[in-house]
Formats: sequence, C-alpha cells, structure tokens
Amino acid sequence: MIRNTTKRQKMGWVLFILYLCLLAYFMFFSESFGRTDTDRGYQYNLVPFKEITRYFRHYDVLGPTLFMINMIGNVAAFMPFGFFLPIISRRSKKWYNTVMFGFVFSLMLETLQLVFKVGSFDVDDMFLNTLGAAAGFYIHGAAHYIRILIRYRRWKQ
Repeated sequence: MIRNTTKRQKMGWVLFILYLCLLAYFMFFSESFGRTDTDRGYQYNLVPFKEITRYFRHYDVLGPTLFMINMIGNVAAFMPFGFFLPIISRRSKKWYNTVMFGFVFSLMLETLQLVFKVGSFDVDDMFLNTLGAAAGFYIHGAAHYIRILIRYRRWKQ
C-alpha cells in the first residue's frame, strides 16, 4: 500500500532533520560545551544513576547553571525526538516504539562520543535522553488530542 505524505509529515521531516543537525552540532562540535578541547582526559560513566545522584547531592557546589545544562538539558534535548517521530513514522505512534527508538538513538550518540572521545559516554545521559523522548511523545499526544478537540468543537458549531 502506497501512502501519500501529508503536509504535516513533510514539515515534520524538515523540522526533524534540522533538529538532528542542531543536536549533532551541540554534541560533537560546540566550543561552548567543550567539544573541541582535546587536551583534557576522556571520561566515561558506566554506573547507572551515579552522575544524576552526584548532581543532586552536590547541587549547592555545582550550581543551578551546570545542573540545568546537564539534568534538564539532556531531557530537553530529546523532547523534539519524541515529539516529531510519531509525526514522521507510523511505527512511532506507539509510545514504547518511540521510547525504544529514543534509547537506541541516545546509545548510538553516546557510543560515537566514546569512539571519537568527544564529550563523555554516560549511561545517565542515556536515561535522561530516553526520558526526554518519552516526554516529547507525551507532549505530541497532548497536542494531537487538543487538535482533535478543536476540530470537534468547530464541527459541532
């Protein structure tokens, strides 16, 4: 069966590709995130919730800026992934597929960081990224529900 791509899907693809380019820039090339600094030793974390616990335990030392960049930033960075995937992919209309794709994509990016020694491989980042993909899916669902309600109210009038 051949399906026509809707305008909404086409726009979703454009925005999704722009999002991926922006994400790649910040993860691999951004000087403001220290991605071009090759002098420091490479770090990685394979212990689940180690860094998350550290950020909460030492919030007063690390400060709100670093906390927001790492904790909230990792979640927010993957919200567009969870939002746009159900628009561009029929398989991603189910929450568990979107969450699984979000995890696999995050694992791929973290592995690339490990291989190229850019940023740091962190299992906690994968958890936070996956949480962001799930939140994005939830926001997409809420937006879709609101869109249906608006359409129904217009039809009813």
